[in-house]
Amino acid sequence: MAQLPLPVEMTNLQPDTAATRGTTHSVAVSRMFFCELLRWNTSPRTTGNPPGIQTMKYSLISVAVTIVLSIAMPAFATEKVQPVRMGCGLMIFDTVPGWGLGEDGKSVIGPTHGAVVIDKAGSIYTSAQMGVFVFSPDGKVIRRFLGDDYANIHDMEIREEADGEFIFGARNNNAEGIKFHSETGDIVMRLGFPKESGLELTKFNPTAITVAPNGDIFLSDGYASNTIFKFDKSGKYLMHFGTKGNDLKQFNTAHGMTLDTRYDPPRLLICDRNHEPKGRLLHYDLDGNFIEEVVTGLGMPTSAAVQGDYVSVPDLHGRLVILDKSNTIIAVLGHNPDPATRVNFNVPQEQWIEGIFSGTHGSYWDKDGNLYVQDWNVSGRIIKLVRVK
Repeated sequence: MAQLPLPVEMTNLQPDTAATRGTTHSVAVSRMFFCELLRWNTSPRTTGNPPGIQTMKYSLISVAVTIVLSIAMPAFATEKVQPVRMGCGLMIFDTVPGWGLGEDGKSVIGPTHGAVVIDKAGSIYTSAQMGVFVFSPDGKVIRRFLGDDYANIHDMEIREEADGEFIFGARNNNAEGIKFHSETGDIVMRLGFPKESGLELTKFNPTAITVAPNGDIFLSDGYASNTIFKFDKSGKYLMHFGTKGNDLKQFNTAHGMTLDTRYDPPRLLICDRNHEPKGRLLHYDLDGNFIEEVVTGLGMPTSAAVQGDYVSVPDLHGRLVILDKSNTIIAVLGHNPDPATRVNFNVPQEQWIEGIFSGTHGSYWDKDGNLYVQDWNVSGRIIKLVRVK
């Protein structure tokens, strides 16, 4: 007798994806049972049996297969990705599987190469190729700012002013910085290349933006000249500093920047992403004077976010490091051990692994110490990490 082919559904009960890794072993047991039934049915012992016995065996096989499928398929269908714990010491976090995804389990934001900020109400803003998406703490989209004016914001800062909260954005593809109202989306300022600087640049690709306590704006041309430009709160050009290179006081991709409020007066904390031999963080004062190297030997630090005494620093190598007040690394989150999937934009959602990042690019703390992390990713990925206390 010819052997019955194994049904397609039974040959791939455990696809190797993030959504199905860890499927209960009942599925595997069911598959083994099904294969054993087929082996029994086609063994030499079945030859020569009367037609009635052979028909009965086929009936028993059909019933058995139905039972196996009824057990195995629900186990497969209801499989859920479990939270992953990461970190150490004071900085331990659990992932929140599925946070920010749509009802169909798919990303709703499209390709991401941007940032994360949080307003005083706790709403989470993340920038994507399409625009800016605003989430509630439970991962539901509550508003969006889409279109050419909001597309491709590489870095963001949020600031409360007399007229409300405003988002400051650096748009490398559009050669500008912008400022818009966080609720209405009204754009109130655009910062292009300041010709008053006297520089003759052929390219202007801002990658980072931050705001001083008095409202002065700093805009880093990280993908071109590596010059940092300073404007007053009205957008008037004031000064600039920085050149491209690998010397102590030069930048090799001044990719990220924030106001380091751990110090009085506050300082600029700058991510020198491609400095050789390794990426580093630097401190400058608000007049553009070099203070110190904060930490060296990093991979490719992309941005920084400060809360209290701590700084989160996404690294494009697929991890996020946390520094304390002494600028000691006290935790590493989400380290990706696979060279093929780190520093890699083209990791589609079906290949995501819970707790593993492919190209961490932006992060921000909420008031409870939870972290929201954005991956540089073709499908668009933002991850919520809940701090374990």
